Amino acid sequence: MARYSVILDACVLYPAPLRDLFMRLAMEDLFMARWTDLIHEEWINALMRQGKFLREDLERIKCLMDSHVRDAKVTGFEGLIESISLPDPDDRHVVAAAIRAGADAIVSFNLKDFPTNELEKYDLEVIHPDDFVCFQLELAPGAACQAIKQQREALKNPPIDKEKFLAILQKQQLPQTVNILRQYTSLI
Repeated sequence: MARYSVILDACVLYPAPLRDLFMRLAMEDLFMARWTDLIHEEWINALMRQGKFLREDLERIKCLMDSHVRDAKVTGFEGLIESISLPDPDDRHVVAAAIRAGADAIVSFNLKDFPTNELEKYDLEVIHPDDFVCFQLELAPGAACQAIKQQREALKNPPIDKEKFLAILQKQQLPQTVNILRQYTSLI
């Protein structure tokens, strides 16, 4: 069982390709992915504002995430929120959940929203998603590539070849990951 635990910020769960990538990596037991109902609400509401999705479809995805990633849901963190100081008070629940979960890090694109000096108080760090996926590829290239291959092969309507898939990951702000995956093209 994975020992390294991370809270996935809503910005990581918002885009479907990135959400799928993180879910598949977590299901390979490379790390423990954690989130809260508040984090779910953030990414769901962001997608709802686009006007392209039905709430029930997004709720179904939420339920699938909760049921497929072991021990992902963090609860009982609400009492910690007020004691946390961040540039954006709306991000305090993410840190509170990380503390409650005993997480090692928060994975987020919004690095500036989680200042190092504040996170150090809780023995936490913030990691950019691209760096985090690269770490997974360095630590367990076979398992990580297997998860990535499964993700690519699940895209069947239309099927996505390896180069198009790497382009999708590039659009998800994962340039380092794409560069590493070019070395493992035969595995994805």
